[in-house]
Amino acid sequence: MPVALCTTSHTPLMGRTEPGPGVRDSVEAAMREARAFIDDFAPDLVVLFGPDHFNGFFHDVMPAFCIAAAAASVGDYGLPAGPLRVDADAARGIAAEVLRQGVDVAHSERMQVDHAFSQPLQLLFGGLDAVPVVPVFVNCTAEPLGPVARARLLGAAVGRAVVALGRRVLVVGSGGLSHDPPVPQLRGAGPAVAERLIAGRNPSPQERSDREARVVAAARESDRMPLNPQWDADLMALLASGDLDRIDGRPNEWFVTNAGRAAHEVRTWIAAYAALGAGGDYRVATSFYAPIPEWIAGFGLTTARSLATAEATP
Repeated sequence: MPVALCTTSHTPLMGRTEPGPGVRDSVEAAMREARAFIDDFAPDLVVLFGPDHFNGFFHDVMPAFCIAAAAASVGDYGLPAGPLRVDADAARGIAAEVLRQGVDVAHSERMQVDHAFSQPLQLLFGGLDAVPVVPVFVNCTAEPLGPVARARLLGAAVGRAVVALGRRVLVVGSGGLSHDPPVPQLRGAGPAVAERLIAGRNPSPQERSDREARVVAAARESDRMPLNPQWDADLMALLASGDLDRIDGRPNEWFVTNAGRAAHEVRTWIAAYAALGAGGDYRVATSFYAPIPEWIAGFGLTTARSLATAEATP
């Protein structure tokens, strides 16, 4: 059945800090191109792989992966709050099939998501409820992290489940690429920070505002780890090649050392490309990249189709 892909970086600083001359225009042009690709493909279901930034998932129970049959955005960084248009039947069916294939995945009937999900839904589709979606959380932040190969295996299992649905499905990966924002870790945290990382759901408006202000301020700091455009380019080329198992041997430390503490968000791209590849060979249709330090992001945006889908399209 027809399957296509869109992967995109996300950044909560997109509306908070201004990048260099022409950068915003080039990003907006790439977004228009991606939206045109999506409109042409006309999906009737979106499977969205995304991480969380201690807004919906915490150390009280931290799954490696979780598929939601219902989800709502917390509305961080001025993005929309409220329920996503989740296709519950599709979500439960995909979760059951992924488990049947031997990939351990949690299931949620009340997932909370943040800008990792709401921003691509807003920018690519026009809103939280614009398209039926199956949210798939991928832990990219909270240690300990499993090997990156697990994200590929998750994506492949989801892809096989998607193909069996017999629908026009767009898989979306939201995250990455190289970036090193101020991501707190439980190890070494003081009592107040540790409590927030363990059970910090539903902060007060002031607490959320203070937290977001710290991230905006971090974009102006000169001691942040720089972006790594070459690492980003190499990873994007690997994903485009379809030879995804080449990344299996990369240790977790390789991502952090070369591309920053939040570079593990590329697990969402790996999962999305693996899901697309489960239906056969694919071809990248569009590819955009710009290093944007003002957004603390190596900002990438790609679209791709399975060859079977491309050949079936007039």
